[in-house]
Amino acid sequence: MSKLSKELIRQIIADGEFSTPNDIGEYLKDMFKDVIQEMLEKELALELGYEKGDSQNKNTDNRRNGYSKKTVKSQFGNIELDIPRDRNSEYNPKVIPKHTKNISGLEEKIISLYARGMSTRDIHDQIKDLYGIEISAEYVSHITDVVIEQARLWQNRPLESVYPFIFMDAIHYKVREDSKIKNKAVYVILGVNKDGFKDILGLWIGESETSKFWYSILTDLKNRGVKDVLIFSVDGLPGFKESISASYPQSVVQRCIIHQLRNTFKYVSYKDSKELMKDFKLVYKAINESEALSALDVVEEKWGKKYPTAIRIWKDNWDVISPFFNFPQEIRTIMYTTNIIEGVNRQFRKVTKTKSTFPSDESLLKLLYLASQNIMKKWTIRYRNWDSIYNQLSIFFDGRI
Repeated sequence: MSKLSKELIRQIIADGEFSTPNDIGEYLKDMFKDVIQEMLEKELALELGYEKGDSQNKNTDNRRNGYSKKTVKSQFGNIELDIPRDRNSEYNPKVIPKHTKNISGLEEKIISLYARGMSTRDIHDQIKDLYGIEISAEYVSHITDVVIEQARLWQNRPLESVYPFIFMDAIHYKVREDSKIKNKAVYVILGVNKDGFKDILGLWIGESETSKFWYSILTDLKNRGVKDVLIFSVDGLPGFKESISASYPQSVVQRCIIHQLRNTFKYVSYKDSKELMKDFKLVYKAINESEALSALDVVEEKWGKKYPTAIRIWKDNWDVISPFFNFPQEIRTIMYTTNIIEGVNRQFRKVTKTKSTFPSDESLLKLLYLASQNIMKKWTIRYRNWDSIYNQLSIFFDGRI
């Protein structure tokens, strides 16, 4: 569709005698109504085979039969139209189909506002202010409920057979269930495919973050077609490695170093945290595992007596902390932290910050699903230097990708 010429715009401004932005809005509303009305008249003329008033070219027994009033909702507010009729009732308008009362794309606008975390009351107020249309909270809920079916289809869609990287984490919300408010965990899985693009593979809601539930999710991934995962990056949940090993025994399991550090400093006095962080940095920034173990020994010798628990959680979990030392820097940078998925969770929190409690699992799922779709729309660029990373992965995981 071509844009209006500048000359025509200048003419419209000159003819309209506008003094306020509202005057422009009213002018556009009237012009929109006139255009729709003319399109209806043209449709009926094509249906009957002759223009209005041109009876000489009439070659049909059917004829015009007046008008019926119809009010529709549009982006300019409510508009009253005269829908032309024919005597034989053969004319079926395509511009404004029968039973259509909304031509504004209002449903899409409501879903878009809902996806940004707006409450039903806020949506009601905004739609009223912008379009002069009254909608109820129940109407908003009804429109957004169609999202649930879309979310289920998305959640069960087939996945790719191999993912070089998968990140797993959970975010927690309060949900009303059986007249009680319960803490629920939303399990989030993000994958990086063989082309280097990110994708949220699914969202699952469970009672709490447990290794048993993670195992059921991994089983779901297998059922949806994921045959192999090269590297899992996870937080420090006990039993994570066992759950992954049961589903994908060949996969490398990497504990997120950022999570590991957070757990470490739960046991450290604030006055020592800065110095201890500097010492631990020599561990996880080491060029290889041997150097990392030597740096950890230095940390233990210096701090072991004062903070034995902080040191022990590194030694006890070294098997899932250390795998990234086996890889080149480009791969390490991707796998050693789950920051990528925590970035997703931060965006989830933005759209849910106005909701202290969700009335149901479904209401939580539909909002996070919509948010996830908006997040993924922005993921249009693959990882930097992906060709190099892929070649390195092909060497380390020979025959698997």
